[in-house]
Amino acid sequence: MGLRLRELRKDAGLTGRELAAATGWHFTRVSKLEHGVQAPSNEDIRLWCEACSAAHQIADLIAQAHTVESMYLEFKRQARAGMKQMMLAPVPLEERTERFLIYEHHVVPGFFQTAGYIRAMLQFWFDFLEVRNDIDEAVAARIDRQSVLYDGSKTFAVTLEEAALYTRFGDADTLAGQLDRLLSVMSLPNVALGIVPRSAGRDVVGQVSFWVFDDRLVSLETPTASIEITAPQEVAMYGRMFDHLRQPAVYGKDARALVIKAQTELIDSN
Repeated sequence: MGLRLRELRKDAGLTGRELAAATGWHFTRVSKLEHGVQAPSNEDIRLWCEACSAAHQIADLIAQAHTVESMYLEFKRQARAGMKQMMLAPVPLEERTERFLIYEHHVVPGFFQTAGYIRAMLQFWFDFLEVRNDIDEAVAARIDRQSVLYDGSKTFAVTLEEAALYTRFGDADTLAGQLDRLLSVMSLPNVALGIVPRSAGRDVVGQVSFWVFDDRLVSLETPTASIEITAPQEVAMYGRMFDHLRQPAVYGKDARALVIKAQTELIDSN
């Protein structure tokens, strides 16, 4: 944030003292804000941008500042009351979202997961995060969240890498059930599920999985935290990246053929 503010000042051709005079601050405050010693308030950002003739940057910088403050929602802290609470945390956001953009490269998206797949996937995290094991409640909570799929006012544009069809949580039967479930949800009229073949040529690869909610918020996860991005310019960039990632995807019968191929290979390997 401090770097962005400094760039605005320099682009405006102002010295630190000139900016301080324009905002009515002591000149040392400018230095503190630029070097991250002091976090800017919404009013600080507004005054800074207006002094630099960059009022169009105000909304984006305020959103970025809020993102910096709340970007890392630590899994361990969230899960102190049990994994169930982590599963329920996104529900209000999902209920008010009308358009979902979902990119996953290694796992089937949560909205499409079976109970067996969820159970096998979550087992690792209880020990890793050292949280109370409430696996039954957590699985039930994630399954309950899938009700949004059947709300006709919502649309789901999903891009899935073919590799995700082969990621095995639990035994072969668990993956087989998950692939069956995937074929089922692909038939929903509000779900556009594209699969990127492993052999497809592409301009870019997705470095992380991410979800975009109504062009307002992007959510992605690290091993220890959930990151939420709300700065409009960054959210827009994720939307553009999603468009690039889905270009080599196949849909309809071609996508179903890839799932059936994964099923066949699973049977042949057992």
